[in-house]
Amino acid sequence: MLDLKYSLVIEATEDPNFFGFYSPELEGFTGIGNSVEDCLYKAKWGMEEHIGLLKEKGLSVPKGNPTPTVVIQNERKLTGVT
Repeated sequence: MLDLKYSLVIEATEDPNFFGFYSPELEGFTGIGNSVEDCLYKAKWGMEEHIGLLKEKGLSVPKGNPTPTVVIQNERKLTGVT
């Protein structure tokens, strides 16, 4: 069972050895892993560290999501702004 406090998005990259991840509910939280499982592990502990840093700096911590989701998708390509 996953015990995440916030939703997580894991994105496959062009390099099959790297995946990016972030939480749309936890501003500034991102990371990379070598597999989906690695991302899940790093995200679980990374979220706790991130929350600790927010508290340490006196910043607001978003309320946890009672039903967080995990989405695995292909990397979104950013388009240039003209």
